[in-house]
Amino acid sequence: MPSPSPVPDAVAARLDRFLSLMRSESSDYGAEARGFLDAAAQTTDGGKRLRARFCHAGWRAVSRFADRGATETTAVWDVCAALEIFQSAALVHDDLIDNSDTRRGRPAAHRALESSHRASGWSGDAEAFGRAAGVLLGDLLVAWSDDLLESALDGHAHAGAVRREYARMRRDVTTGQFLDIAEESAWIVNDPRSHAERALRVASLKSARYSIEQPLVLGGALAGADDDQLSALRAFGRPIGMAFQLRDDMLGVFGDAAVTGKPTGDDLREGKRTVLVALTRETLDASSRNLFDELLGDPELTEQQVAFLQATITDSGAQERVEELIRDFAREADRALAGARLDNAAVGELRDLGRAATVRSA
Repeated sequence: MPSPSPVPDAVAARLDRFLSLMRSESSDYGAEARGFLDAAAQTTDGGKRLRARFCHAGWRAVSRFADRGATETTAVWDVCAALEIFQSAALVHDDLIDNSDTRRGRPAAHRALESSHRASGWSGDAEAFGRAAGVLLGDLLVAWSDDLLESALDGHAHAGAVRREYARMRRDVTTGQFLDIAEESAWIVNDPRSHAERALRVASLKSARYSIEQPLVLGGALAGADDDQLSALRAFGRPIGMAFQLRDDMLGVFGDAAVTGKPTGDDLREGKRTVLVALTRETLDASSRNLFDELLGDPELTEQQVAFLQATITDSGAQERVEELIRDFAREADRALAGARLDNAAVGELRDLGRAATVRSA
C-alpha cells in the first residue's frame, strides 16, 4: 500500500479505545465472556486496512476539494474503524462457511475457539463448540461495527446518507456470500455459458462493492459529497473492486501460502466457482472437464492434484484471460476519475490505492 499514510495508526488507536470500552462495559460478565471478547478483539489485529484507506481517501477527495485545509474529525476515524470491524465479522463467517483452518497465518477464529474449549478441559464436542461460538463471534463483531458507526454519526449533518450506504453494504455482502455458496451447488444445473457471468455477479456483491466502492462512497458521503462526486467515486470504485476480487481469486489458486497466510490452492479445495474456474471449463473437452469437476472441491486434494489443477487452468488460457480482465477494469477505473470534481492530491492517492489493490501477492 502507498505510504506514509495516517490511516493504520489512526484506526489502530481508535480500535484500541473502542475495544477497551467494550471490555469495560462487560467486566462483570465472567471469565468466559472475557475470553469471548478477547477472541473478537484479536480478529481486528493485522490486515491491510484496505477498506479504511479507501474510506479515508473518499473523504479526502470530497472534503479537500471544498476546503483545502480540511482535517480529519473523530467521525472519519470512527467510520474507518467501523469498516475494519465489519471486515473482521465477514472474515469470521467466511472462514466458518469455507471450513478454513487459518487466517493471516494464524488459526481461524472458530478453530481458536475450538482449541480454547479443549485447553480448558470442557465437556462436549470441541469442534461443534468452535463453530457455534464462531457464528456468535461474527454476530458480535457486526454489532460492534454498528455501535462504532452510530458513534460517528451522532448529530452528524450527513448521518442519513452514510447510514443508507452502510446498510446497502451489509445487505450486498450478505447476499453475495449466499450466492457464492449457492453457486458451488447450482452450477451443475445452469448453462455453462452463463458461469462466468454468474461468477462476476458473485464477485461484485460479495467483495467488490464492500471492499472498495462502498468504503469510498461512505467516505465521500461523510464529507457531504454531491451526486456527481458520488457518481465519480462509484465509477472508480466498482471496477477497482472487481479487479481486486479477481486478483483475490488468482491468489486463492496460485498464491504463496507464506505470503497469503492461507494454504496454496485453498479455493480449489473449497470448490469456489470463480471466473477463473468458469473460463477454464469453457475450453476443456468433456473428459478433461469431468476430471476437473471431480477434483475441484475435494478438501483432501494432494499437492500433486493441486498442481495438476493449476496447470490445467494455466494451459487453458484462463489465467491470462483473468489478468486481462483485471487490466481492463483498472483502465476503466482510471478513466472514471478524469475531470472529476475531486481533490487532485486525493485522486492521485486513489490511483495509487487502486494499483496496490490489484497488483499484489497477498
